[in-house]
Amino acid sequence: MANNVFDLAELRKLIDEQAVVPPRPPQETPVEHEALTFPPVLLAGDAELAAAVPTVPLVADAIRLTAWTGARQVGPDGHLSEADVRAAAETLGLAESRLRLIWIVAVNTALVQIVGGRASRGPLSMQLTVEATLEFWDGVVMDVLDRADEGLTGSAVVDDHLAEMLATIYSVRSGVATANLARGILQSHEVACAPGPIEMRRLAAALPAELLDALALLAYCGLVEQTAAGRTALTPLGVWAIRRDLLREGHDAPTAAEVEVFADLSAAELVEALVKGAATQSAVAGWLERRPPESAARDLVEIAASGTAGQRGAVGAILEELGPEAEAPVRQALGHPLMRRYAASWLHIRDLEAPALSPQDHTWIAVDSLAALMHLSGPATGRLDTPEPGEDLIKLVGEMPAVDHPDTIAVLDMLATAHDDRAVVKAARKAAMKARSLESTKLG
Repeated sequence: MANNVFDLAELRKLIDEQAVVPPRPPQETPVEHEALTFPPVLLAGDAELAAAVPTVPLVADAIRLTAWTGARQVGPDGHLSEADVRAAAETLGLAESRLRLIWIVAVNTALVQIVGGRASRGPLSMQLTVEATLEFWDGVVMDVLDRADEGLTGSAVVDDHLAEMLATIYSVRSGVATANLARGILQSHEVACAPGPIEMRRLAAALPAELLDALALLAYCGLVEQTAAGRTALTPLGVWAIRRDLLREGHDAPTAAEVEVFADLSAAELVEALVKGAATQSAVAGWLERRPPESAARDLVEIAASGTAGQRGAVGAILEELGPEAEAPVRQALGHPLMRRYAASWLHIRDLEAPALSPQDHTWIAVDSLAALMHLSGPATGRLDTPEPGEDLIKLVGEMPAVDHPDTIAVLDMLATAHDDRAVVKAARKAAMKARSLESTKLG
């Protein structure tokens, strides 16, 4: 979903309000452009999906337009002339406003080919295999979504937030009320564009009608449908296609079958799968559903209290999904040297009584988080680009030797060899020398 920005805070808030996934703990600073984890979905069978593709109104019209076009001259831009657009719309009973999209889909999917300024039937036949039909459908949807940059729906604000709107609908399989979609778009637009109050009032007044028109177009494109309760949901073909798009964008969008295999693992097995990359965060919710929160937290804390930084990172990601019902075992973790800082932070985030963390504690957590990266991703052989501004990271690097973390030197060496900021590299080398000196002093 290129050129569309996910507002994570608003997207997660809207998803949480639909009670589809467990609410996430509040974050101090929302991070844009990070990978999102979506709830597992049930996909219809490939054969069923492929059979539905030709019945999508947009696809059916593209096939009809191809037959009507036959062989005729097109303009320098590769589009039908205005006279042909009017003739095609009248003959086929199509809206002229949709002819451009239909033509683009027909050309880009090889239903129509253009050679030497002349259009004719393309090499693609609709007598395709199931796999080829689904690839064709994927191309259709990519064409549709790419048009958002050029005014797909007729509403600039909907086009700007089309990606996050579809992601929200994808997350809420029971459907989303139109009013909630409108509210989410307005909130995202306010955060992303900071319009003044007059502009926001204008948008709020115009958006409901614009959104209905946009949803009607998306229904025509085979992506959304209305539920019996009057909500907007993705069609089975829409679920398949939007999942494909989310995966292309690097998000975690599993099927139910993909996460089911992890649901009955032991805590140690799940943590190991997360560390090795065999499982993603999407496996966590299904795993937690199978066991009492307090029992799950107790097993996880036991693993992290004596494990590696990578295991602590994986455990932290799982514990993040648990609420105050896991307080007792997490509170007990305050007595474990390697877990006390994480336990205190977990309790603080949930407004539960906990000891305060010192600046040194925060530096220790930073070292541990970077050490976890080494365990999760292997040795850093390429360039490492951490999200902290360079000056902040240099300051943090200078504080690392003073904290008693077993992986301090390894983390500093990683930064010195893999970071893409020369100033950070220089600071890391200096700090690594200091850390080695301090370690030698302790051993002596």
